[in-house]
Amino acid sequence: MTTAPYLALRPTGPGGPSAPVGREELLARLERALHTRGRALLTGPAGVGKTELALAEATRAEARGETVLWLATLPSDREIPGASAAALVASVAATVHRPESGGGRRRETRPADKAPAGPEASAVFDELPGPQRTAVAMLCREAPLDAGGWDPIALRLGIAQILRTLTRRGPVLLVVDGVQHVDADSADLLRFALHLAPPALRVVAVETPEPYGEAGEPYRAPHRPDDPHAAHLWVPSEADVLLVPPLHADEIAELLIHHRLPSRMAGRIHRASGGNPRLALAVGRSLADARTPVHHAEALTLSGRARDLARQLLGAAPLAVRETLLLAALALRPSSTLVRRAGRPNAEADLAAAERAGLVSLAEDGSVTFTAGLLPSTLVHDACWAERSAGHAALAEVVDDPVEAVRHRALATDSPDEDLAAEVANAADLARRRGNSALAAELALLAAEATPGRHGTRRIARLVDAAEEAARAARADLAMRAATDLLARDAVPADRVRARLAVLDTAGQGLTGLDEMYVHAMEDSEGDTALRAAVQLRLAVKYVLADGDPQRSRTAAVESAALAASMGDPRTAAQALTVQARMERALGAPDAEAVLAQARALELAERPLGIRNAAQILTIRHALFDDRLTDARDELNALLPLVQRRGSVEDTIELFSTLAAVESRRGACAAALAHAGQSLALTLEAGLSPGPAWYTLALAETAGGSFARAASYARRSVQASEEEGDRVFLSRSRYALGRVQLINGDVAAALETLRRVQADERAQSTVDPSMLRWHEELAEALLAHDAGDEALALLDEVRPVAARLGRSTVLLGCDRAYALWLAAEGRTDEAAQLLTRTAEAFGRAGLPLERGRALIALARVERRRRRRSAAQSALQTAASVFERAGAAPWLALACESPAGAVGEGPGGGSGGEEALPALSSLTEAELRLARLVGQGASNQEAAAKLYLSVKTVEARLTRIYQKLDVRSRAQLATALRP
Repeated sequence: MTTAPYLALRPTGPGGPSAPVGREELLARLERALHTRGRALLTGPAGVGKTELALAEATRAEARGETVLWLATLPSDREIPGASAAALVASVAATVHRPESGGGRRRETRPADKAPAGPEASAVFDELPGPQRTAVAMLCREAPLDAGGWDPIALRLGIAQILRTLTRRGPVLLVVDGVQHVDADSADLLRFALHLAPPALRVVAVETPEPYGEAGEPYRAPHRPDDPHAAHLWVPSEADVLLVPPLHADEIAELLIHHRLPSRMAGRIHRASGGNPRLALAVGRSLADARTPVHHAEALTLSGRARDLARQLLGAAPLAVRETLLLAALALRPSSTLVRRAGRPNAEADLAAAERAGLVSLAEDGSVTFTAGLLPSTLVHDACWAERSAGHAALAEVVDDPVEAVRHRALATDSPDEDLAAEVANAADLARRRGNSALAAELALLAAEATPGRHGTRRIARLVDAAEEAARAARADLAMRAATDLLARDAVPADRVRARLAVLDTAGQGLTGLDEMYVHAMEDSEGDTALRAAVQLRLAVKYVLADGDPQRSRTAAVESAALAASMGDPRTAAQALTVQARMERALGAPDAEAVLAQARALELAERPLGIRNAAQILTIRHALFDDRLTDARDELNALLPLVQRRGSVEDTIELFSTLAAVESRRGACAAALAHAGQSLALTLEAGLSPGPAWYTLALAETAGGSFARAASYARRSVQASEEEGDRVFLSRSRYALGRVQLINGDVAAALETLRRVQADERAQSTVDPSMLRWHEELAEALLAHDAGDEALALLDEVRPVAARLGRSTVLLGCDRAYALWLAAEGRTDEAAQLLTRTAEAFGRAGLPLERGRALIALARVERRRRRRSAAQSALQTAASVFERAGAAPWLALACESPAGAVGEGPGGGSGGEEALPALSSLTEAELRLARLVGQGASNQEAAAKLYLSVKTVEARLTRIYQKLDVRSRAQLATALRP
């Protein structure tokens, strides 16, 4: 057990210690329970984060100056009478207070075996009457035990008195971590002491329920059968008990990032861990520690610590429960009835015990779901072949679906059998017709593996079918298994190419590291025009995503389309023309729309709408780029139901993402957030890289959620895109991050981020400014950084391109930035007129958020013109626009004081500036520097914070002094006060 007092383990910031990832609301509930009732019981399965939550609360209590006592128990403590109570007394003795200079008080914490009983600590015990002090000394083995042991009444009163004495010195938080291991004598002592304790003593108990009895039966025997609450330190009410649930997939991704672990496989890690933070971190560390990076198409590394943790969870279960769970792990659709029929007569009781242990969840109909994918994987992994074979054979006899019966029969034998292989292949066809692509892919692979070696050609053909079926089902692991088996055999080049293409098609955004596969596919497709067209199509995708080279991508797409057309392959031709059209648009080519129209015609002729949708989706994306938002939304709403019924999950994700982007631009912020959330949920469920979905959420949160969350999602997208080597979404996510940094007023960070976007886009030769509107954002960041000439040059560079391509709303964004340049040059009348026209034009274009942003800029300029009424009117109009759109963060920005400027973020303005007209003469960059210096920053400190040279700070400060007619920092600080 831990006998030392609590030691702060988490850093604290100016806003107080932060909550563990995903636990903000739960921590708030915990604090409310402690405030209103003084007691809280945290309960949940092992590894779910109960102790971390208690640590967070203890850290906050310590930051408030409270005394924190931390008692952590071990399983062996239960067998030692008085062990936990003695540990509590030792932790009190280790808590030493001593006067601090300045009249304050400070608490030191040391290990109990080295902590001296300081004057105040000893006083806690000195105040005890003799019999109580003697009983406490006996408990802690500091005095010899009498023949009859300690006096139980004196000991009860002594423990209670110790806690009461501590509370006289200030509030006390007692954390009992592992209350289920508290021995019966200590539980009795603590219950009595807490019953008499004053309100200043608050208690957090951390409990991991024990579903199994000590003898191994799946029924817990309480400490005292006659007292149902004997295991608790108080009789808990519903308000006291807080269940700590698993984390959601998005929270698991944030947890991985927080621990500097790969987040690109967050969806698969969430499935493997079931949202259990301890399991998720173990799996994440397994991936990080792998000798070679684990590719998207490969199985997760589940060895080492991750597998050991799963074994610990399963190992606590009695053998009978584990045997029942093994059958459930082997079944495709496990239920208590199925498991009982397969030979486990006590299946219901065994599964109920497993549910209490947090290993499975049981539905009303008896269906069984493992709480973490790592659990059934470990059960099957650790079972011997005979156990697995017997389990599958038993299940094959009782399942009511012939397809499942064939699957179990195939898994029950390790002897190749052509008759069985043919039967499994037929079952795969049946599953495919049912629409169960994942099961069809698994059965197709089983059919190949069951094919005898003497039928080598047939086995290879079945492996090709299995790989392609896995690609259709987005089962990257099965595609890789089938391809690996095939490539190890004497397959003809065409079959090798098809297997490799299947793996490439399931790789998602993670195309880096697959160069060798592309090289071999090109070699094997030599002389086969149809296959060469397919390989060139995949290369076209790789060149843009992984290499960031749209020129090369367009060349490969053109070649693929020509080859496919020559072979009468409209499907490949349509896909290649779609990629070509995408690249033509990015490169600013005038015939992009004509190429896309060709692709769309071929796509519709080749398959019904909803089956193959790349050209149709790109058509909608182009409408989004052009701000033809009503057309885009109508086409999306017509296509989405068809794709959900007939299409791939990747297409569904793309449609939800595009719909979120459309609604964000239209100002339908609530709908944008909902669609972005659906896109992320589907992404994580499919095990795809979350980078693109996080980018979409960053846009939606910027529009109608929270600027802070938007920045968080954008940073996650940056990290995931870097891990995947996805150049396209890396640039997009940096744009989203830079934009919200600019809005929040972090100009230096925004400038750095947006400059990287500029470098990325120029490296990729992107010409069309409508696809990623970074130019206007970078220009505004440059203006805020006092780099007006560079901002003007950037605007002069992009305007002719936008005009040539007919990108009218890009020109409006440039007008807004140019108006800010005019204002910075002192031409405020021209700036106000231009911003008024720009806001009106944005309104006519159906872009309410852009209109509101222009109105905020207008209000700022009107303030500099000292037209306070006009500024207030502009802000009120902007607020009305944002309120109708549901744009919560923008509404908060517009509702600030008129003196607050865009870019200063919430709270950045000072209402007192209403009475300080002189400040309106300062540029934004000068105002930021003035505030820093007025708050006491040195020139060097200001230069570091603003990413400027000291000479620039000195020159800018000279201009500020001249404009405000001050001569010292003290006068400057006075001038800034309201």
